[in-house]
Amino acid sequence: MNDSTMRHVVVIVGGGAAGLTVAGLLRRTQPDLDVAVIEPSEHHYYQPAWTLVGGGTYDIARTRRLTADCMPSGVTWIQDRVTGFAPDRNRVELASGAAAEYRYLVVAAGLQIDWGRIQGLEATLGSNGVTSNYRYDLAPYTWECIRSLRGGEALFTQPAMPIKCAGAPQKILYLAADHCRGAGVSAGMHFFTPGPAMFGVPFYSRALDKVVDHYGIQPHFAHNLVAVDGPAQKAVFEVAEGEEKRSVELSFDLLHVVPPQSAPDFIKASPLADASGWMSVDKHSLRHTGFDNVFGLGDCTTTPNSKTAAAVRCQAPVVVANLLHALHGKGTERSYDGYASCPLTTSNGRIMLAEFLYDGVVAPSFPVDPRIPRRAYWWLKKYYLPFLYWRMLKGHLGFDWHRQRSFPEALPAIEP
Repeated sequence: MNDSTMRHVVVIVGGGAAGLTVAGLLRRTQPDLDVAVIEPSEHHYYQPAWTLVGGGTYDIARTRRLTADCMPSGVTWIQDRVTGFAPDRNRVELASGAAAEYRYLVVAAGLQIDWGRIQGLEATLGSNGVTSNYRYDLAPYTWECIRSLRGGEALFTQPAMPIKCAGAPQKILYLAADHCRGAGVSAGMHFFTPGPAMFGVPFYSRALDKVVDHYGIQPHFAHNLVAVDGPAQKAVFEVAEGEEKRSVELSFDLLHVVPPQSAPDFIKASPLADASGWMSVDKHSLRHTGFDNVFGLGDCTTTPNSKTAAAVRCQAPVVVANLLHALHGKGTERSYDGYASCPLTTSNGRIMLAEFLYDGVVAPSFPVDPRIPRRAYWWLKKYYLPFLYWRMLKGHLGFDWHRQRSFPEALPAIEP
């Protein structure tokens, strides 16, 4: 032991949506609980709005706040970077050389964006019409590229899953297509995905096929972006055809890239990860599968749900209830049902609100057909959800109305 070892009852790794929400809930439930959050970043970002920024309908400055202002009251902020875990010793190693010891650990470290896995991408991001809504400084450039489009070919890509917000790659596609239609711009709209469909939940995917048809968008399945030549405005895709793979080079005037994503390296190399590299937790209790005093939630875990802020909002109270039950031996344990929500911006003014549980079970919050894009959901996305998000970080979750509901198999009339 040395003087650079800190000790807390609960240590939370990650000051993003998941980590701060758990910290806020713990402090609201037990105000005297000793909670520390390890987070190196000076700023906290409301990333769900970056799609709206890229579509020209939201101010980027409103998506960033100081981490200090987001930290729940009474929580100790350790502004440092995690380099490793020693769960057999209840210890987290830090980049400064210090360490944090705990009775209970919550890992909410998010995921990492692997820009470098696409050859040539990093050298051209933010220029030559190459952009991505997955970065704060690039989302405004997305809108610049869309409104400057005068024709040609606009390519929108999605990498292999899992990624944060699985619907984001196509949200900006629809906003761009809607803008071009309104501005009288004739441009080829293309969507590239390694997957076999527009969305992982068939109930919603069939509805999105109608949106794609409405705009005349060309989907390209089994296509994975592997290289970009910005100055030449060329994109190279690896195309899977059964067991065979071939390369296809396409020209573009606009290229919106969603990069590959993975668990943070310090999780991959730790005893907390399974063979996939993600943190191994029970998908219902969110407790680590090998260490009873360790919990995980958010984007960094093996839970097979869509990685969204809405999922975090349902996971956080489960982690808090189960941690406090383990700590005190009383209270009711809870179970996470896999809920996630993806507000799909089908146009500037309408949203299809996709909500679902594990195994793609449809579970909307409202008793109306969720496949129909609605103006009310646009208001929800643009105004209510940001308001709710900033409150959520302090432990105020708002109402939860989601439940399993049945709807006719036949598609309703869909107007994006």
